[in-house]
Amino acid sequence: MSSTGSVKVDAVVEKAKAAAPNTPTGIDLYSRFALSGAICCSLTHGGLTPVDVVKTRIQLDPKTYNRGLIGGFRQVVQNEGAGALLTGVGPTFAGYFLQGAFKFGGYEFFKQQWINNIGYESASKNRTAVYLASSASAEFFASIALCPLEATRIRLVSQPTFASGLISGFGKILKNDGIGAFYAGFGPILFKQIPYTMTKFVVYEKAAEAIFSVWDKNSLSNGMQTVANLGAGLMAGFAAAIVSQPADTMLSKINKTKGEPGQGTISRLAVIAKELGIRGSFSGLPARLFMVGTLTAGQFAIYGDFKKLLNATGGVEIAK
Repeated sequence: MSSTGSVKVDAVVEKAKAAAPNTPTGIDLYSRFALSGAICCSLTHGGLTPVDVVKTRIQLDPKTYNRGLIGGFRQVVQNEGAGALLTGVGPTFAGYFLQGAFKFGGYEFFKQQWINNIGYESASKNRTAVYLASSASAEFFASIALCPLEATRIRLVSQPTFASGLISGFGKILKNDGIGAFYAGFGPILFKQIPYTMTKFVVYEKAAEAIFSVWDKNSLSNGMQTVANLGAGLMAGFAAAIVSQPADTMLSKINKTKGEPGQGTISRLAVIAKELGIRGSFSGLPARLFMVGTLTAGQFAIYGDFKKLLNATGGVEIAK
């Protein structure tokens, strides 16, 4: 790390400490980032469980669920009752609580490591690369935490009679299929989540930078800062949904049922990709655009508000 970069980082940190002498640092700070991320992800994903149920049904059975998002809601309620819209809500809350902690806490952590290693000035000049590398690293570990619970959720949604909830579904998969079944979708989940998260954070950072270049962040009220986070998050969500849609469809397919005896994950993915084609890979995109755009906007708004609530304001920013 250059001496100039070191001086700049130290100056920024000291300025933050002087402005808020009780600001947490180190593990205390990153645990607050993680908790804020866990709360924002579990609340948004859990709250949108009904949309996710319909989206997954469209992906898995497009011939039956062929009436779009609103029509899909009506079909599920008519065929299975309103309670079916909350199928998988347990693993959704639990999985995304863990994933959100690793994703947002990890992003802040890895971003700081890049700043420490290449210097503040270099990190600021190459901030897009820093955002991409930090988000990819964070998502790798977040996906390890998410994968077993996501596999359980998809099994519950795709097979409503499989189990009554998170605990019974998790236990049944473990007993019948073994621990490897939880990570059958690990490849697709990385293929989906890493590009999704990289796009999500880069577009959010760039959109927020553009917004706050017009309106000074420090001069805005807390409410207007939340509105700015919502707007930047909405743009990030739309972009991330489009980039990751094919992998999301494949993930739903691979977790629906077991593979053939001796069939590896790569060969299963190849078969699924061939069956889907380009058009099939984007089944359920309108529902997912609505879902991901809404939840991403909500995530960044909630994350920003909880960081302030928890006094987690000690991170070093590299946006111009």
